[in-house]
Amino acid sequence: MKRLLATALLALFLSLHAVPLQAQCPMCKTSLESNRKQAGLNKTYGRGINNGILYLLAAPYLLVGTVGYFWWKNQKAKKARA
Repeated sequence: MKRLLATALLALFLSLHAVPLQAQCPMCKTSLESNRKQAGLNKTYGRGINNGILYLLAAPYLLVGTVGYFWWKNQKAKKARA
């Protein structure tokens, strides 16, 4: 129980002190830079695509985490019944 609590506190601490990410694949970045130069737009033009890439990055981890949680909960219930 102490280990789980320590892990949760560490995860909370790290998530609160995270630095902003500039996550883009090279093709997306090149495309956005060329479109921005042509259109004469400011630096906030690519913020939407950055957020989209981060959401796509987080989705598999959330899915695996959810499945893992329910598996763990099921295993814990089986041990309690035995």
